[in-house]
Amino acid sequence: MYRHFLLTSVTVGVIFSLAPQSLVAQQQASGTVFVDANSNGKFDDGEETKAGVFVSNGRELVATDEEGKYQIAVGDDTIVFVVKPTGYRVPTDQDHISRFYYIHKPNGSPKDLKFPGVEPTGPLPQTINFPLHKQDEPTAFDVLFFGDPQPRNQQEIDYIAHDVVEPLIGFDAAFGVTLGDILFNDLNLFDSFNRTIGKIGIPWYNVIGNHDINFATDKDELSDETYERVYGPAYYSFNYGGVHFVVVDDVHWMTDGKRKFYRSGLSDAQLDFIENDLKTVPQDQLVVAMMHIPLVKSTPWLEPKRDRLFRILETRDHCISLSGHTHHHEHVMIGEESGWKKPQPHHHIINVTVCGSWWSGRPDENDIPHTMCADGTPNGYTVMHFDGDKYELEYRAARRLPDYQVRVMADEEYAADREVPGSFFANVFNAMPEAKVEWKLQTGEQWLPMTKTVEADPLFLKRHEEEKAIKAKTGSVPWRELPKPMPSPHLWTAKVPTNLKAGTYAIEVRCTNPNGQVLTGERIFRVK
Repeated sequence: MYRHFLLTSVTVGVIFSLAPQSLVAQQQASGTVFVDANSNGKFDDGEETKAGVFVSNGRELVATDEEGKYQIAVGDDTIVFVVKPTGYRVPTDQDHISRFYYIHKPNGSPKDLKFPGVEPTGPLPQTINFPLHKQDEPTAFDVLFFGDPQPRNQQEIDYIAHDVVEPLIGFDAAFGVTLGDILFNDLNLFDSFNRTIGKIGIPWYNVIGNHDINFATDKDELSDETYERVYGPAYYSFNYGGVHFVVVDDVHWMTDGKRKFYRSGLSDAQLDFIENDLKTVPQDQLVVAMMHIPLVKSTPWLEPKRDRLFRILETRDHCISLSGHTHHHEHVMIGEESGWKKPQPHHHIINVTVCGSWWSGRPDENDIPHTMCADGTPNGYTVMHFDGDKYELEYRAARRLPDYQVRVMADEEYAADREVPGSFFANVFNAMPEAKVEWKLQTGEQWLPMTKTVEADPLFLKRHEEEKAIKAKTGSVPWRELPKPMPSPHLWTAKVPTNLKAGTYAIEVRCTNPNGQVLTGERIFRVK
């Protein structure tokens, strides 16, 4: 059972709230936030209560009083959740999914959805209590970020298991987050996916993506009913180690009367929640906003919503954001040209995807597609290192050693008597804007600058052309085709000197990011 709630007895009052064109009856949910000393999920006599913990109805936040009690308005489709404070954990289920909420849908979800939503919850409980458990939370900690695992069937869940999850079993991170597109449309796969990710063994949070919604409805407010049944609220917040994390639902499902489709978008209720939520966070704390569709991919007619989000985030001294969706990896510094008004640009990270290019490309010896992203980045995930208001993102390629950060691409052999120098390339997967990329041939030689270039990654282009040749000859390829190449945002080039004597050489590449992070790669070639 996904819905987590605890019931005791308290009086429930009724008020009325003015909504557009109608009066909507609301009730007052009440309860206590407490430290669950015996881990039975119930608020027992003598257990410690927690004052100053925030509880939300998805729009407003209220702080618990000195006795740990709260009261907040709810309607007939409300998820009440606790904002986890630093130094405490919320309950998790057998798959380590965080359960910090109560779903109130007296009549349940509509029955005509393709995938089941929430069963009727019945009358509002007399109390909704939220248990917490004390835990040590250092200010320096790591978080796993998965972009778009996006399996369309059980076989692709198995790819995830062997490609990414198995090497991470027992990984020492505070928690993990999937940045949307958990699945690829078949929402019946949530259970199997959760069991697989759960093997990592750390608490897990989720962001809703455009492939995680119920396409049977044409209303945005009903599109996440199955997601809510499995994971709870589509937007929420929590704290860990003095850092404040905000999960954003920026997928707007809609119809124009002829077709159903999604666009990037934010509801007014959610924007109210984010604004109210950040007012509770001290200014010296880092805020991390996590969403599916990148902030730089906003739909023009929905830009006023994004602009309001920008205005909210601009109030913070320390704020970053992450997304997935586009199936490539890129650091973006959002500035005035995109509507950001604060002098300091906003650091937005488009996270590499677990599924790479949708599990496409030639399978390897383990029958797993190489699924390289269209910018040349190998599929994988990231590890974010936090320490107070400081952070550093580490890219990890699936089933590769952690130090695989740069792909150097050069010919196997160059002629010693050639007159025109040949080019070589370096794809620095996790390079930030303004990164300094250099190269040299031998240890001890002087580092030389490389030139940034905007073109397709040569290796991805080669694999794409190979597929085209196979398809032209046979009519099809025996695997899912790669997407079209895209200009890589982190590709550099330089020339191999023409004055090299015959022999074997090693190109060394060094990237220094603006934050001081150093990434390296090597490539051996011959001169004959």
